[in-house]
Amino acid sequence: MMSNRNLLGWILWAALSVTQAGSASEQKAVEPRTLMVLGDSLTAGFGVNRAEAYPALLQQRINAAGWNFTVVNAGQNGDTTAGGLRRMEWLLQRRLHVLILALGGNDGLRGIAPDVTHSNLQAMINLAKQKYPDIQIVLAGMEMSPNMGRDYITRFRAIYPELAKQNQLALVPFLLEGVGGRPEANQDDMIHPTAAGQKIIAENVWHVLQPLLRAMVAAP
Repeated sequence: MMSNRNLLGWILWAALSVTQAGSASEQKAVEPRTLMVLGDSLTAGFGVNRAEAYPALLQQRINAAGWNFTVVNAGQNGDTTAGGLRRMEWLLQRRLHVLILALGGNDGLRGIAPDVTHSNLQAMINLAKQKYPDIQIVLAGMEMSPNMGRDYITRFRAIYPELAKQNQLALVPFLLEGVGGRPEANQDDMIHPTAAGQKIIAENVWHVLQPLLRAMVAAP
């Protein structure tokens, strides 16, 4: 038969164990999910303060909604889809819940074959899904300027909706909608958005991202 002293010790141990388990469960519940934006100079915020780049603006909207996500800006100036693919395994060391894939613009500017861009983006999608099967991926579409020629423009534009359909991804049809070609939304190089242009990009992405995050938050 257990003595009163041993019984009291067991009760205290059991109570402490339940408290510790509850604390660990609560900590896990409040741990923010990670949303990574993988892109080039448009994402990195070339020429503007990093706090003015659209990933930071997305974080502001998420915070305002009261949702527990941390946005990571993985933009790198000059990055191509090949560069993004080389970085992918390292980036995936961090547990990701949402990935916004916003690469390809520099491929187009360099005249890289659309089939190569398509292949690189698909490889990045595959790596992300293999590492985190439950990851949500948003693909940000890009388009090329008229000087690239009609055939190239058509083939390049088709990359993004094709990948979105094949992989059942959320799609931002054109990341630079309302920004591309508008002097008032771009810096002097007419390539990189101003702070005002970044706000428009954030709106383009948020239109697609918001319902996805809302569904994630509502899911049990």
